[in-house]
This record gives sequence, structure tokens and C-alpha cells, in this order.
Amino acid sequence: MRSAKPYTNVTFTKRVDHDGGRKRPHRAPTEPAYCPGCGAVYVKRHWSHLVAARVQARNAGRPIDVRVCPSCHRARSGAPHGFLHVDGEFFLAHRTEIEQLLHNEVDRARAEHPLDQALAWEVLVGDGLLVTTTTEHLAQRLGRALRNAYDGELHFGFSHENKLAHIWWRR
Repeated sequence: MRSAKPYTNVTFTKRVDHDGGRKRPHRAPTEPAYCPGCGAVYVKRHWSHLVAARVQARNAGRPIDVRVCPSCHRARSGAPHGFLHVDGEFFLAHRTEIEQLLHNEVDRARAEHPLDQALAWEVLVGDGLLVTTTTEHLAQRLGRALRNAYDGELHFGFSHENKLAHIWWRR
């Protein structure tokens, strides 16, 4: 009788630990808190730029801690998580309109999600623009806003190991 060896055709891969270090969740920071970098307020376990959040922080009955928010911490560390590449002849012809659209979209995104920030606006050699963002979601949102407003080609590139998004728009 022939003995069957278990797992002869199975290849085991090494598990990649994307979040090395502490395995237990961090405790929520004390409330209220204020970020001196962007002016966000931490109330009810969320960072916010809304006036109502500032009023809640003042009326909390406790002193307001000064703490750097995660977005400003990421900006200071120089570790962006999103890139939007814009180029093409259409960009050269309508540069001011496109940049205004992107600035407006960043402002709207920041009102909804205060941790979404545009870190840098770099004019590339030739005919392009590179927008660096703190989150991959903001880069996607900016690319979709360009596609919805001006059509064009939109391409997504993701690196799931370090949560990085590259978005390319061209028309």
C-alpha cells in the first residue's frame, strides 16, 4: 500500500506582519486636545475642524491638551501615503483651473476628514504636477474629481504592504 504524504504539493508562505510592534490597541488619548499644526480638535474620539467641536472642547470642563494629530505627525515625518500625478497638454492649457479644482477638493475632504491633507504641490519638469497626500484615500479622491470634471485617463497603483497609492491622471 502506498502512503500518502500530506502537504506534498502545498507551498507555505511566510506571513508578513504589516503592523509590527505593539499588538494591543492603544488607549484613546485624553480629551479634549488641540493640534497646533493644523488647528484640529480631538473631541468624542475624533479629530475635527468644525466649530461645534471647538465649542465642545471649551465646554468640556477640563483643560485642553496640546497634541500633534496623526496627520501632522505624518507630515512632519515625511512619510506620505498618496501621490497624484497630473500631466499632459490639457494640463498645460488649463493649469490654473485644475489646480483650483484640486485645492477646493482638498478643502472639502479636510472638512469631512481632518486627517486628509495635501503635503506638497510640486511642479514637475516639463508638463506635470505631483500632489503628495497624507492618505491614499485623498489621492484617489483627487484623481476621481479630475476624471469627473474633465474626463481623461485615470490609473491607480497600490502597494498594499505599506499602504501607498499612486494615481495618474492625463488628458
